Amino acid sequence: MSAPNKPQSAQSAQSDPQLLWRSMGYLRPYSQLQFGIYGTMVLINLINVFAPQLIRWGIDAGIYGDNLALLGWATALLLATTLVKGVFIYYQGQWTELASQNVAYDLRNELLQKLSTLSFSFHDRSESGQILSRAMQDVERIRFLTGRAILRLVEGSMLILFTAVILLWMNPTLGFLILLTLPILLHRAYHFGRQFRPLSFKIQDQLGNLTTQLEQNLRGARIVKAFAQEQAEMRRFDAENERWFALSAESARVQALQAPLLDMIANWGTVFIFWYGGWLVIQGQLTLGELVAFTTYLAMLVRPIRLMGRIIPILAIASSAAERVFAILDAPVEIADEPTAVPLPRLQGQVQFHDVSFAYQGGRSVLHNVSFTAEPGQMVALIGATGSGKSTIINLLARFYEPSAGRITVDGIDIQQATLYSLRSQIGFVMQDTLLFAATIRDNITFGRPDANEAEIIQAAKDAQAHDFIMATPNGYDTYVGERGITLSGGQKQRLAIARALLTDPRILILDDATASVDTQTERLIQQALERLMTGRTTFIIAHRLSTVQRADLILLLAHGRVTAQGTHDTLLTTSPLYRQICATQMQSEGGIVDTTPPSRITV
Repeated sequence: MSAPNKPQSAQSAQSDPQLLWRSMGYLRPYSQLQFGIYGTMVLINLINVFAPQLIRWGIDAGIYGDNLALLGWATALLLATTLVKGVFIYYQGQWTELASQNVAYDLRNELLQKLSTLSFSFHDRSESGQILSRAMQDVERIRFLTGRAILRLVEGSMLILFTAVILLWMNPTLGFLILLTLPILLHRAYHFGRQFRPLSFKIQDQLGNLTTQLEQNLRGARIVKAFAQEQAEMRRFDAENERWFALSAESARVQALQAPLLDMIANWGTVFIFWYGGWLVIQGQLTLGELVAFTTYLAMLVRPIRLMGRIIPILAIASSAAERVFAILDAPVEIADEPTAVPLPRLQGQVQFHDVSFAYQGGRSVLHNVSFTAEPGQMVALIGATGSGKSTIINLLARFYEPSAGRITVDGIDIQQATLYSLRSQIGFVMQDTLLFAATIRDNITFGRPDANEAEIIQAAKDAQAHDFIMATPNGYDTYVGERGITLSGGQKQRLAIARALLTDPRILILDDATASVDTQTERLIQQALERLMTGRTTFIIAHRLSTVQRADLILLLAHGRVTAQGTHDTLLTTSPLYRQICATQMQSEGGIVDTTPPSRITV
């Protein structure tokens, strides 16, 4: 299935340094690990700059001084420093990985927490593949940044500083001439970072598109096969994959050009030392040990510079990854508890809409001045054509969206003044698109009440007419259902969803076309169970079957986002020509005969 159109990713107002600094802020809770990491880094660098002096000492005083004992001491000290450095490197690597993994752990938890607080409007505009890409790949890039990338950058900078000081101390003229290459190298690295970052952002964004395409094809595999669209979907995926490949190839070309340029600039210093340093040795102005030490220091100087050539792309990638991750973390929470919000008491179940209007982002109006009152224990049926606003009323009642105008009250309390948890925990949902988790049947039923005991679970399943088919499965309530409940029939999934809602003992029950996926016999059994369970609860039903609608205490007839008529079945037969027309159409489709003479009762 082709990926839906989506808005282009907005560029962050934060600069690269701000994004990187914010990413590094996730290391603050692990300051003790950081102290150990950077403490060992200093010790490792001190050992690195000390080792060439041992070599110099061994050559000049040991070899040229014909002092075998001193040469042995120099060799032993070199071996000891190598062993000590190895211990420091071990602990540094372990602590670095532990700290960076903690950053990834915290970031993913924060992302999930944020995503759970964002309103439906955010998820309406987002693609699951893009979110998965940010939560996994982008967080992994930030993890590498906060771990080895920044460590190597700081370590390399410190090694360059230490080495530069020692080179100038040993021979100011030679040291100064060698260090002239540093500004050129740093300028080239900076230029490369500015060039590579926007390319990296495009690559990661395209990877999100590719993930979305793959996720949709996996989720819709049955539809793809049913319509024989395998080849068409492969072509769509290949097109997205080709775009990603082209961007990746461009990235490889840019990086391939960067590496030899840095090597060439760095090797200028090596060539110069070989010629000029050798001349100084011949002139007696420099010892051979000093020349070897100089050559060793230059190799140490070139290594972090070359490493920076590899780290700069990582910083660019991490910066664009951070931008994408923080775009989610900084997304405004459109629906949240007001500062003065209070928990709702145990509800009686009165629901009132007071001139409620609603428009989606972009200005498309869905509801216009909707008003009605549902008394406690009433069954309210919402009917109307597709797009008339039935589901929107349900979504507004649960505060999945906020009204553009008007207000909604439960038991006389404005729901915007109540905490979200106290409101939603007293509403039971059975959605039209039944979603089950890849878990056991028991886990799915107890999703809203994990502390429910066995007797309560079984009773909820029996009330939803699900117990018998559950016991017929291989492991009963411990039977594992596939992703999205793929191993169950539509009717079985719907009954488990009803059991899940009933177990929470809600004061308000919402059935969004809850019997659409069951046969007539199963629907009759479910209706009998719901008849008992709806006692004392306010129930909203989005239904298309007349047998369900005519039993309602209140029917809301919607058209183009307005309540055009409301009342009982008999009342609407008298007052609403549109309702009589709907009834006649329904009766014909169900094979019955309608008597539109009011106030006669229609039987199915």
